[in-house]
Amino acid sequence: MPTDPAQRPPTIDATAAARWSRLAPASESPWLHEEIGRRMEDRLQWIKARPRHWADWSPVRGGLEAHALVARRYRDAAPFVIEPEPALAAVTARSLAAPWWTARRWQGARPSFDPPPEDGVDLLWANMALHMAADPQALIARWHRLVATDGFLMFSCFGPDTLQELRGLHRRLGWPPASHEFTDMHDWGDMLVGAGFAEPVMDMERIVLTWASADAALAELRMLGRNLHPGRFPALRGKAWRQALAAALPELAPAEEGGGRIALTFEIIYGHAFKPAPRVALASESAVSLREMRSMLQRGRVGN
Repeated sequence: MPTDPAQRPPTIDATAAARWSRLAPASESPWLHEEIGRRMEDRLQWIKARPRHWADWSPVRGGLEAHALVARRYRDAAPFVIEPEPALAAVTARSLAAPWWTARRWQGARPSFDPPPEDGVDLLWANMALHMAADPQALIARWHRLVATDGFLMFSCFGPDTLQELRGLHRRLGWPPASHEFTDMHDWGDMLVGAGFAEPVMDMERIVLTWASADAALAELRMLGRNLHPGRFPALRGKAWRQALAAALPELAPAEEGGGRIALTFEIIYGHAFKPAPRVALASESAVSLREMRSMLQRGRVGN
């Protein structure tokens, strides 16, 4: 197995990932994403830095309620919204528009959809986006460019044990993969360092959700994402397959309480990392960007 990421076979179908990213989400963010956002926001209490400005990456999918929680915590900070898909900017703007009668109008500044400051934002908040990226390393590099020196990135995503019951069911029945592969938190930490972040802190937890029926479980899964595995079933499934899946789920993914309920595991990875001041080794010729040079001059820390 090649160790160079550029030589590894793709784990995500880029065309399918692009199609998913352009799909207009429902009017409400997925419940699970909101819950993960709430837990991630609670972790901000351990970070002493107080952002002057922050940006939310695709909040309509990452969690509108989570966005409000961060805005409330940093009510004096200027908020920005970054919607990577221009076609979804209007949907996101409508979703974040607070009615005049809600308290949300008074919990902080209205978010701006203008480009963030040239020098970056002090906090980039990215809830539940990374595991759906066709090129996660490129996305992390883009996030690094958006974060200001001494600012930090806060993100969450699915980990490798996510949907282990459903993936096991597909293997047992000889079906193509039920989902694309999810990356381990240690590999995310390596990618963060490779992109230029420092001191990444990673942790994880497992959440088990239960449903009364296969229809309820599958409906919620469709809100959370899509199967982007290159080897997934290439055509539309028929009613017979759907009936076979519905019959197998209570048997192969049973909830502890029984009664025909279905249980699926989700591994949640949380991470944050700071962006250190750029350090450039001086040589006969050294090239740095204007933004990096401004940062080094302000701090008086030209590398050695």
